[in-house]
Amino acid sequence: MLKIGLTGGIGSGKSEVSRRLADRGAVVVDADKIAREVVEPGTPGLARVVAVFGEEVLRPDGSLDREKLGSIVFADSDRLAALNGIVHPLVGERVAELQGQAAADAILVYDVPLLVENNLAPMYDVVIVVDAADEVRIRRLAEHRGMPEAAAEARIAAQARREDRLAVADLVIPNEGSLAELDDRVAEVWDELERRAARI
Repeated sequence: MLKIGLTGGIGSGKSEVSRRLADRGAVVVDADKIAREVVEPGTPGLARVVAVFGEEVLRPDGSLDREKLGSIVFADSDRLAALNGIVHPLVGERVAELQGQAAADAILVYDVPLLVENNLAPMYDVVIVVDAADEVRIRRLAEHRGMPEAAAEARIAAQARREDRLAVADLVIPNEGSLAELDDRVAEVWDELERRAARI
C-alpha cells in the first residue's frame, strides 16, 4: 500500500486533482468530506462543537452553519485550534477505518488540506502539492465560490504559506493553466506513483 498525502491551499484545484487520481484507480480518502461527516446532526462531534462555540453556530434545522463557524475561527487562531482539537481526532479515527478497508496493493490518496499546518508529511510515503499563485487562487474563489476578495485573502492567510507547502513536496502539480495541462501532469504523476507502488 502506497500512502499519498495530497495537499494544496484553498482554490489551488486540489479537488480536481483528487478526482483525476480517483479516476485512474486511486483510493481517495477525503479529509474535508470526513470532517463534514463527523459534525453532522446527531453526532458527538457536533455536540462538542456546540458546547465550545454555542448554539449560534447552528442553522435552524440543527445542522452546522459552516459560514458562521468559519467567520469565527478564521479570525481567531485560538478558536481555530479549539475547533481542530475537536474535529481532527474524529477524522483520524474514520481515516484509520477506511485505510483498514483498502486492498493491500492500493494507492491510497489522502486529500488533506491542512497537511503542512499540522506537520503530517512524515505520515505519508509521498507528498503531492497542488500549487497555484495566491492571486490565481483569489480569482478562482471569487469566480467559483462567489467569495469576496477580503474573505479569500483571510482564508489563504490562515493556511500555510505557499513556500512551506512546496518545501515538503515530493511531487508538485502546478495548476495555473488549462484543464488539459492539468490532465497531462496528473498522468505523469500517476505513472510515477505506480512505479513507486511496484517497488514496495
